[in-house]
Amino acid sequence: MDLKQTIVGVPKETYPGETLVALAPSHVPLLTKAGLQVLVEPDAGRAAGFENEAYQANGAQLAMDRARLFASAQVLLQVRTLGANPDKGRDDLALLGPEHTVIGLADPLGRPQAAKELATRGVSLFAMELMPRIARAQSMDVLSSLATIAGYKSVLLAALQLPKLFPMMTTAAGTIPPARVLVIGAGVAGLQAIATARRLGAAVSAYDVRAAAREQIQSLGAKAVAIPVETTDAEDTGGYAKILSEDIFQRQRECLAPVVAASDVVIATAAVPGRPAPLLISADMLMRMASGSVIVDIAADRGGNCELTRPNETVRHHGVTILGPTNLPSTVPTHASLLYGRNVANLLLHLCKNGMACGDPEDEIARETLVTRGGDVVHPRTASLLNAEREAQVSR
Repeated sequence: MDLKQTIVGVPKETYPGETLVALAPSHVPLLTKAGLQVLVEPDAGRAAGFENEAYQANGAQLAMDRARLFASAQVLLQVRTLGANPDKGRDDLALLGPEHTVIGLADPLGRPQAAKELATRGVSLFAMELMPRIARAQSMDVLSSLATIAGYKSVLLAALQLPKLFPMMTTAAGTIPPARVLVIGAGVAGLQAIATARRLGAAVSAYDVRAAAREQIQSLGAKAVAIPVETTDAEDTGGYAKILSEDIFQRQRECLAPVVAASDVVIATAAVPGRPAPLLISADMLMRMASGSVIVDIAADRGGNCELTRPNETVRHHGVTILGPTNLPSTVPTHASLLYGRNVANLLLHLCKNGMACGDPEDEIARETLVTRGGDVVHPRTASLLNAEREAQVSR
């Protein structure tokens, strides 16, 4: 592919409530220096605090409208492609064809049918959430970027809802003890939640099913909750938690129950890629929490770690407030876009080294993130999910 003739398009996001943009103005020179042209839909970055003039000042051009952007660009950078934008994303299908390479969040493991729809249009799709956890790909790791923001904001939400102060305070009227915060899940979001709660002065404890997380928890000054549950096979090769049996989840709930009961705030972040979130807080466990306690369940978009979590809703149960935010990065769109856009730009520049050689079997980054190409779903796990769906339909 001739990079000097390659136009990179940045459409305005259409997912309801999405305020991020896939490329910030400061990222444009990274692409133009590599020989790429950048075309931006008018007002694509406005919700994130980036005006059209800022893009133009950094070397981008503005498209007349969305249809002309899709018609002109060969590469499209999005925050949410069809899979991660299941309703509004379908409006763009008619604008897509074999000439397009799309890079963005696509949820191919959660919504494999969306990948099939894009494959039918001949689109080459790279899903950012499939980025392998290897050293070379750290600068492209969108999930870590967004999880960092989610972990930070989850604690701020809890602090706003909790009818207590987070730090210990000694006053003339007496000493106020610190809030007790429990973080469930010590991935990127959980570790950021621990650090943020500690900075606010809370007494923090944390639990993760992966044995390797104990040292990370303690390094941030939190207490690692020990649960006598055998979980030697709890981590996959990418460092993510694996799905465990219901018996293990039940034992985890039993052991976590007294810790949850003693907490003023629970930040729930436990997730398994492509699977429903593990249920670790039952409705019965909430009955033992003090009135005014708060749970912020940032696994809400995968069903939640708490039995009573409802996505994007606030639920109150026997004095306990349960928040289920699903898109916390959109509440900090400027910095979230700066992080996301740099990750996406880094992937695009990496692919450009090989002239956009989609799915180069010698390149682990391209191979692991490529979902569709040449009319087919080429990502093995996504293809396997589609086959399972077909077999289930035939057996009915």
